Amino acid sequence: MSDIKLFHLTNSQATELPGTASDLEKPLQTLIERNLETLLGIRFGASEYTTGKTHGGRIDTLGLDENHCPVIIEYKRSQSENVINQGLFYLDWLMDHRAEFKLLVLERFGKAAADAIDWSGPRLICIAANFTKYDAHAVQQINRQIELVRYRLFGDDLLLLEAANTPSTQPSSRATAPSPQSSKPRNGDKSVAEIYAELSPGMLELLATVEAHIFSLGDDVQRKELKLYYAYRRLKNFATLVLQKGRLLLYLHLPPNSETLPVNARDVSQVGHWGTGDIELSISNQAEFDLAKSLIIKAYER
Repeated sequence: MSDIKLFHLTNSQATELPGTASDLEKPLQTLIERNLETLLGIRFGASEYTTGKTHGGRIDTLGLDENHCPVIIEYKRSQSENVINQGLFYLDWLMDHRAEFKLLVLERFGKAAADAIDWSGPRLICIAANFTKYDAHAVQQINRQIELVRYRLFGDDLLLLEAANTPSTQPSSRATAPSPQSSKPRNGDKSVAEIYAELSPGMLELLATVEAHIFSLGDDVQRKELKLYYAYRRLKNFATLVLQKGRLLLYLHLPPNSETLPVNARDVSQVGHWGTGDIELSISNQAEFDLAKSLIIKAYER
């Protein structure tokens, strides 16, 4: 079990709330599914989705994340259950049945969402009361987007979700070239890989500085490269980064009306843009990046 403890404060007195773990029966799965977007930034697609007679299985939860990537969620109901291998089995099924998943998205969310599905980054999220050191080691050896999430219940009205691992999606010490899987979007816009290849040494240095700051915020920061932008998340996106030849556009998940915006920022909550987030910061030099630092920290901590 996680060593996180929760306390109730009354008149400066701290009382520990006892944490419990259920056997993840259907009510808790239903609770998570009903609040997927709030808890994990995922739109709910289907529950107990059957994979047909040949595969003979049921995917616990199917969804679409805020970056338009398909998501499979599996719940570990007992210590002996090998939820990671089971999830990988379903992940392979999903990649072989893209048309079926696209039809599901089309029926639930419409044509625009179906056309925007990003197959470069399918995710597997495993939720359990706890994971062993062998689970964490196994995930590190598998070159797939697998996230381990611990849960704990505190009384009848508090649910804690905690990232138990950080998939190795972040660059090493400096910004690195995007992976070969990146491709040019069908609409003619340049992909993040193409723009990266055109960046000047100065812009590469600035990108490295921005990313170093983001990763210094905590060891739970994950970086995901999408076709058009980088996404930085904990359990959900807190920032996204769009590359341009002469500047970086950083989008933060903060309510614009609650912040005092610097001169290089604007409210884009009603403006179409790549990435996710309602505050846009234009960063073309160190001085503009310095203006963004406090807002980046707020977005991470929010």
